[in-house]
Amino acid sequence: MATLIRPMAQPVVTALPRPHAETGLWSWITTVDHKRIGILYGSTAFILFILGGIEALIMRMQLATPNGQVVDADTFNQLFTMHGTTMIFLVVMPLSVAFFNYIVPLQIGARDVAFPRLNALSYWVFLFGAIFINLGWIIGQAPDAGWFAYANLTERPYALGLNTDFWVLGLQILGVASILGSLNFFVTIVNLRAPGMRFMRMPVFVWMTLVTNVLMLLAFPVITVALTLLLFDRFFFTHFFVPSGGGDPQLWVHLFWIFGHPEVYILILPAMGMVSQILPTFSRKPLFGHAFVVYSGIAIAFLSFGVWAHHMFAQGLGPTADAAFSFSTMLIAVPTGVKIFNWIGTMHGGQLRFKTSMLFAIGFIAMFIIGGLSGVMHSSPPADLQQNNTYFIVAHFHYVLFGGALMGIFGGIYYWFPKATGRMPNEGLGKLHFWLTMLGMNLTFFPMHWTGLDGMPRRIYTYPANMGWDFWNMVDTVGAFTIALSVLVFIYNMMRSLRHGEIAGNDPWDGRTLEWSIPSPPPHYNFAQIPVVTSLDDWWHKKYGGHGEAATHGAPVHAPMAGASEDDGHDGHAEAHPHMPDPSYWPIIMAAGMFFLALGLLFLPTVPVGTYIICAFGFALFVTAMYGWCFEPVNSPTVADAAAGHGMAGGH
Repeated sequence: MATLIRPMAQPVVTALPRPHAETGLWSWITTVDHKRIGILYGSTAFILFILGGIEALIMRMQLATPNGQVVDADTFNQLFTMHGTTMIFLVVMPLSVAFFNYIVPLQIGARDVAFPRLNALSYWVFLFGAIFINLGWIIGQAPDAGWFAYANLTERPYALGLNTDFWVLGLQILGVASILGSLNFFVTIVNLRAPGMRFMRMPVFVWMTLVTNVLMLLAFPVITVALTLLLFDRFFFTHFFVPSGGGDPQLWVHLFWIFGHPEVYILILPAMGMVSQILPTFSRKPLFGHAFVVYSGIAIAFLSFGVWAHHMFAQGLGPTADAAFSFSTMLIAVPTGVKIFNWIGTMHGGQLRFKTSMLFAIGFIAMFIIGGLSGVMHSSPPADLQQNNTYFIVAHFHYVLFGGALMGIFGGIYYWFPKATGRMPNEGLGKLHFWLTMLGMNLTFFPMHWTGLDGMPRRIYTYPANMGWDFWNMVDTVGAFTIALSVLVFIYNMMRSLRHGEIAGNDPWDGRTLEWSIPSPPPHYNFAQIPVVTSLDDWWHKKYGGHGEAATHGAPVHAPMAGASEDDGHDGHAEAHPHMPDPSYWPIIMAAGMFFLALGLLFLPTVPVGTYIICAFGFALFVTAMYGWCFEPVNSPTVADAAAGHGMAGGH
């Protein structure tokens, strides 16, 4: 009979007195607390997810039957452009950033991020960018050239309205938010890790966050340059993408996909990190091949910059280029396969607990394999020529981005919901959400493989009745509404659990990483004493000590001691009053300045006087915020705190 392994007796450390809780709308507007900013990112992105979903449902209603008349062609163009733009830039990316904000400082043992006010600025810039890019709906001129905005469809002669201007300027604003955030998290992970947390002791989610933010720092400048060139073409009548003026439309395609393919991994790597945290917890085993999972993520990031032209096989690059990019596309499947085998190896022989987050993690693996296999097909130029611009491509990237990224994110939400709220999600409703999502996703997107191979082009707003696509398009539409039902179940579960969910405690899942060592939800300062890390999965080893290895290999264990006080078993130095950064309203004012600057530029070709007034107002806001930011009074740490080496938030 297996020996029962009990957590080690741990020293009790009294929790620090909690400061007076900040409440009210103003406290959220001025907050620089990474946890609150994470909640703001997640809430905003989820609202935009509902908006993007409504856009998708209208498109599916239009395509449910032949010769549909729900919307006209122009509105359909706006719908599919804004659906793609919303889901990529306004939903999946910021949902991942929400987890970066909330979880990464907790997993590395930090009190906050490196630049708290910059972190707040990145959120407010994101919010104003999201509002700006959706303003076109109000005047019936939402972006309509596709989320890829191929030249020369975006040049003035072919796009006379404000549609493309909203897209160009909105993405520029969102790019600023992304670069600010990526700089912040890169510095946070490199500089603010707890003592003893060497790089190979970092959780995989932290590693994937680091890799993702390096990708963002390298990829977003490329799209920034491309958007700037397009802006000059539209506003100042240059000819970067106009053949008659010496430009080249294919230059846009190269620049866009040099950014666009790393962007795919910016979207999927955070979900891979979440799955790599969920599987070990609910398998009661360490992640199989931790180092291989980390290095494969780095390899994916490196190779992602060498595969962009597989989006261009139909554009006549020539056999040499086609062969090179075909090989690189096949090669990038290798580190992806390494991750999949390691995830399966983690579950093999483990004590599996099929909680909702575990189901979503397993669903992620299954759906991502399907999306990956169809993606490898596109590495063959002859096959790609047949599948290009058909619904087969739509099926492929939805299996990767919905079946992959979003299912991983849903798993992360259920996994860390108790930590963020102090309450448990309802498992019955969670499993109903999972099965409805799986059913709806496969009903919606799997038939698109068949209609695509049968020749149905993507981006068409209607089709005749004699093409043989009628039945499967109706199935796609039924699946889309099944997904919508699953989202309603999810919303109800979250609202119900917030109010009536079971109290979670510090460590409801018997977790392995540092965030489970502190109260749920965490206090403002995160850690009463900075933890000292001695191993990978440090909290697991703190709980089980020398028996940790036996506990990870399936020996029955008792749950961690109920009511364990924060930071039990950590050897760090406790502070009487940890210094935390002060709230600030300057970030939202600076972001508003950027918004009005872009709004003024929007009318530059048509209303020059109005442009100058609005731009002057935006510039004044920006400069005022910059001045106020620089000279804002700071509640400095005491001399004693500074002498103890804890003067800066999160500093160790």
